[in-house]
Amino acid sequence: MLHRNKIPNLKVIAFDADDTLFVNEPYFQETEHKFCALMEDYLSHQGISQELFKIEIDNLPLYGYGIKGYILSMIEAAMNISNNTIPVEVIEKIIQYGKELLEKPIELLDGIEETLQALHGKYKLVVATKGDLKDQHSKLHRSGLGHYFHHIEVMSDKQEIDYQKLLGRLDIQAHEFLMIGNSLKSDVLPVLGIGGYAVHIPFHTTWEHEKINHKVEHEHFSSFETIAEVVPNLL
Repeated sequence: MLHRNKIPNLKVIAFDADDTLFVNEPYFQETEHKFCALMEDYLSHQGISQELFKIEIDNLPLYGYGIKGYILSMIEAAMNISNNTIPVEVIEKIIQYGKELLEKPIELLDGIEETLQALHGKYKLVVATKGDLKDQHSKLHRSGLGHYFHHIEVMSDKQEIDYQKLLGRLDIQAHEFLMIGNSLKSDVLPVLGIGGYAVHIPFHTTWEHEKINHKVEHEHFSSFETIAEVVPNLL
């Protein structure tokens, strides 16, 4: 389990942004429900969701993670599902859904600001998140949390190589780094793989692409139900 005495050289604590600092995935799910309703004359909601997910994953190497790529994937899915007969009004509606997603209010998760206040000044705090650069910087600015962080890293992906590059920019070793996030796949496994420490704070809903089907057991890994439980173990 996580404990300061077990990480004597800890210098940097990194936080994921979406569904760790503030709400994200429920907004995507809400948009997907609206998209399925928009396209229901062509296919079942389940079929629409499956087609959209397949296209999203296929497009990740091109668009990366984020809302803008999601909008393009919805448009492509609509064209495929309708056999390229979709009216322009529907395309306009999809673009509107995307803009609404970009303008969603920032809803901080319980305990996150208190946690940042407690750790600020004791460790160097950074954000390490995936997504669109402009969108993620906008969300952090609107969240009011930006002043807690020494560095903000918007990553194209979260593989071991991406974390190694981040450590290089921070000029630290893996054993001096702790990552906190809601995704075992992106926030935990790659960090453990390079010798860092990781904490999993589960969120009530997770994008299918971020799920894994095995239990994580590692001496550098801890899991807590809430972010507030982390602080007593680090101070």
